[in-house]
Amino acid sequence: MPDAFSDIAKVTRSHIPAANVPARIDVPKNSGHGATSRGIEHGATITNGDGNVAQDGLPARKRGRPKGSMDSRLRKKASLAQKDLLIIDINNPSHEDIPDYGYVQETSLGDAPMSEPILENREISMNYTSVHETLSRDSIILDDVFAYSIAQGIIEHDDIEPRSVEECQRRADWPKWKNAIQVELDSLTKRQVFGPITLTPPSIKPVGHKWVFVRKRNEKNKVVRYKARLVAQGFSQRPGIDYEETYYPVMDVITFRYLVSLVVSEKLDMQLMDVVTAYLYGDLDSEIYMKVPDGLQLPKSSGSKPRSAFSIRLRRSLYGLKQSGRMWYNRLSDYLIGKGYVNDEICPCVFIKRTSSGFAIVAVYVDDMNLIGTLDELKETAKYLKSEFEMKDLGKTRFCLGLELEHRSDGIMIHQSAYTQKLLRRFNEDKAKPVSTPMISRSLEPEKDPFRPRDEDEDLLEAEVPYLSAIGALLYLAQCTRPDISFAVNLLARHSSAPTCRHWIGIKTIFRYLRGTIDMGLFYPYREKRNNGSVGSDSTRQNATFRAPPPLHQNDNNVLMGFADAVYLSDPHKGRSQTGYVFTMGSTAISWRSTKQTLVATSSNHAEIIALHEAVRECIWLRSVVRHIRGTCGFKSITDKPTCIYEDNAACIEQMKLGFIKGDNTKHISPKFFYNQQQQALLNIEVNQIRSEDNVADLFTKSLPKSTFEKHVKSIGLRKLSELP
Repeated sequence: MPDAFSDIAKVTRSHIPAANVPARIDVPKNSGHGATSRGIEHGATITNGDGNVAQDGLPARKRGRPKGSMDSRLRKKASLAQKDLLIIDINNPSHEDIPDYGYVQETSLGDAPMSEPILENREISMNYTSVHETLSRDSIILDDVFAYSIAQGIIEHDDIEPRSVEECQRRADWPKWKNAIQVELDSLTKRQVFGPITLTPPSIKPVGHKWVFVRKRNEKNKVVRYKARLVAQGFSQRPGIDYEETYYPVMDVITFRYLVSLVVSEKLDMQLMDVVTAYLYGDLDSEIYMKVPDGLQLPKSSGSKPRSAFSIRLRRSLYGLKQSGRMWYNRLSDYLIGKGYVNDEICPCVFIKRTSSGFAIVAVYVDDMNLIGTLDELKETAKYLKSEFEMKDLGKTRFCLGLELEHRSDGIMIHQSAYTQKLLRRFNEDKAKPVSTPMISRSLEPEKDPFRPRDEDEDLLEAEVPYLSAIGALLYLAQCTRPDISFAVNLLARHSSAPTCRHWIGIKTIFRYLRGTIDMGLFYPYREKRNNGSVGSDSTRQNATFRAPPPLHQNDNNVLMGFADAVYLSDPHKGRSQTGYVFTMGSTAISWRSTKQTLVATSSNHAEIIALHEAVRECIWLRSVVRHIRGTCGFKSITDKPTCIYEDNAACIEQMKLGFIKGDNTKHISPKFFYNQQQQALLNIEVNQIRSEDNVADLFTKSLPKSTFEKHVKSIGLRKLSELP
């Protein structure tokens, strides 16, 4: 049978012979036949006759986006209503009319020079139609920042926010946006953010500005407020000239989960307050000028000088400046400490004040403040805050850090049901058939493992498949309220630079599992206190080889307990093992992790020592947080006795008790892992052996049968909201 490509004239843009499709197509030099990359089936490559690749296959695009996709971003019209283009006097910012701020035209991929080809392994972003962004699978760092940005895109996807004043004017809800802009201008004036408009001093580079619009939503994802911000373009600031330090602390989700467990165990009140235009309270630490926004009137003495010659001196920090967050934190911290509140380097975002009548905890996340404590002190704290800052009292905490809180008579549940529903809709899995576990079984043969790296003959996923976006969205969920998907997401995230159809099937399996567990979250139950001591105390110590932990559903709410595990050569292709650990406060998880080890373990015992080392480090930090918060509030300490960490490796337990003997089997182990034994000698931890079937850390290291998986899920406090009594 003749080769289908023997006649190159048959290769056209619209027709590719199906028979005997080769991996490469040799095109003679100076050939008049115009075979293009768009006419080549995926996986084929055109060469120029010398063996050099002529052009990689690219997806068909129109105006820089895939054909068939819709660009929902509103385009600037040729003419705007001149009646909306008004002038505002900076000395009279309470003017009711709103100026027209210039629309900044975005540059799409279609506008890029043809000499700059798109990298082969790129992915079209989930919100491409609104931001014209692509993601490089080779260079994206899968961290908390990336996960949060993807989550924000999912939350805002259903109804894209306007990107300019002109877009606001074309919308049916323009009156609400107009009011939000006026509120922002009033706040800028009230806080005395702007100085006078002056000629830009020599050697000064003023920063730009733009309007940012967002609709604030409640725990049910309903719009409750329209918000407009005049934001400085901080990317033009120069380090060492326009700013020095930029870091400022915020409350992390682990601390927040512990505070929820404290509310439950001590029967405390929990209220949420919001600071209005928080960043505008900060005092700048450097001299910064900003370009004059359109609509602000220039001085009468400006004469014929162009508008670009003028700028505004900023008296206070403004949203968008690199140091604004730090300036706001310093302002708030100085005020609270001056009122008698104390914090600690271990958790600098938590401020505590104790009096004879009670105590109050102020947990800060940017401009959101969770007030926890006794009722009288909470009222006094709210009074302090309202006297210094413009505050909004939002009542009982029901939505914070993107988490929904359900306050019930039998406990508090933290979940992300609304986010999970939006996630499934965004990836077209809202009608998928549910499955009982988040991952398919792994094979013991490396070449048959569905989670193995891409084979040489396997194709990469097309750019239109949102693999990175899915990983980022699932990472956010796994880190906040769904530890049950942590291991599956971790396995798939390591293939983000070269995903295949096998890996995408794994992503869809997680979506199908979430489809059947949309309302699942962490439940912190109220329970009567029992004076049974901390796990690991003398009163509960046993001499048996295996020390069974008390059932988690019967555990005291004030008991901190840990479980650690490792799977040797979980990634046989790179010789890496898997670390997993989880810490519970009472019966519910507050901290967990599933990660691939960075060192090559030489044995299962070596892998377990590495995993235990990571768990001990987390335990020491958790004990410090618990000690500071409980001690400052006046509660009985639960860290004066060792925290029990359960392990299922007998050799590891023996080494922890007897010390590391430098023999042939252990002499290569790094001295830093002796830290585990040192902490046990200091009575900070107590490592005990547990049967493998009872080790809930297995949830973070291996694929489990359905019955075992469901048992461990329940053991760490995960419940369905619909199944609670």
